[in-house]
Amino acid sequence: MKLKVCGMKYNPEEVAKLQPDYLGFIFWEPSTRYFDGRVPELPKSIKKVGVFVDASVEEVLEKVKEHQLDAVQLHGKESPAFCMELKNNFLSFRADSRKKKGDETKEVSTALNLTSLEIIKVFSIKDEFDFSILKAYETVCDYFLFDTKGKLPGGNGYTFDWSILKDYPSSKPYFLSGGIGLDSTEKLEDFLASPASQYCYAIDVNSRFETEPGLKNIEALKKFKELLIEDQL
Repeated sequence: MKLKVCGMKYNPEEVAKLQPDYLGFIFWEPSTRYFDGRVPELPKSIKKVGVFVDASVEEVLEKVKEHQLDAVQLHGKESPAFCMELKNNFLSFRADSRKKKGDETKEVSTALNLTSLEIIKVFSIKDEFDFSILKAYETVCDYFLFDTKGKLPGGNGYTFDWSILKDYPSSKPYFLSGGIGLDSTEKLEDFLASPASQYCYAIDVNSRFETEPGLKNIEALKKFKELLIEDQL
């Protein structure tokens, strides 16, 4: 089971020492976890995820280029056509970057060294969910992410009813998110032992492991990861 720590802002390098599989950086300005610095050098085993809310393709690709992001998480009302456009533009942009690589006047920061870009599309759930919505996204996204529907797109600190996922009709791997904390390990163990979790690929944590928005509690994260490994979640 993979682990993603999202909402990185103040101490990403400390969190990186715990070796999560993904670190999420939010590029949506209204968020209290908005990241406006430089993503630090991270171990290659950790994938850097940029989180966006209804941004333009150009804006997303600019952040991908600037921070060498491995994945983008789309947390707004992005359509299947948008996801396809993003994927196609990334491939074209990468090809152009490689053609220009011999230009000595080009700044290093503009070089795109990634070979692929993972697209994670978020869907928010409250009491119910229409899974037929997913069908149009099947071929244009690499992963789905299920989060709790709240006032803000993510980081609300509440869990939704995971049993809803028993009706998940796809075989596409998904991230489970929304209010997961240290006190969720027993509930997680039960969920991951159920048929509903068959395609659960990663656990995504955020606000329940903070001392303030964007500042992660290292000891709590360390304990959570140890419990995940101990229980083989």
